[in-house]
Amino acid sequence: QVQLVESGGGSVQAGGSLRLSCAVSRYTTCMAWFRQAPGKEREGVATIYTPGRTTSYVDSVKGRFTISQDNAKNTMSLQMDSLKPEDTAMYYCAARVSGLRSGESCANSNYFSWGQGTQVTVSS
Repeated sequence: QVQLVESGGGSVQAGGSLRLSCAVSRYTTCMAWFRQAPGKEREGVATIYTPGRTTSYVDSVKGRFTISQDNAKNTMSLQMDSLKPEDTAMYYCAARVSGLRSGESCANSNYFSWGQGTQVTVSS
């Protein structure tokens, strides 16, 4: 089991920036940020394959969001720039500890460990 604690959410005007952080208690294979807006399904936003630092993003955030990891601090971050009102959601950090099977990637992986979530609100 891995413990995840998010921080860094808040309110910002459109065009602004926020940085989310996720403190991780142990080594993981994949880490990801998901988000869920009221009345909508949960959506994968960004993933990182921690051994090789390979990243992936949902199309709607490409070029605006950057996922990264700091192994020395055991943290994973999501830098969010040029925020839009449609980015408003509860953001969750997720992790997968077990290795990937053939054909799997962090982008299509199941995640079994979740943080408590942090709210991001973008006003127009």
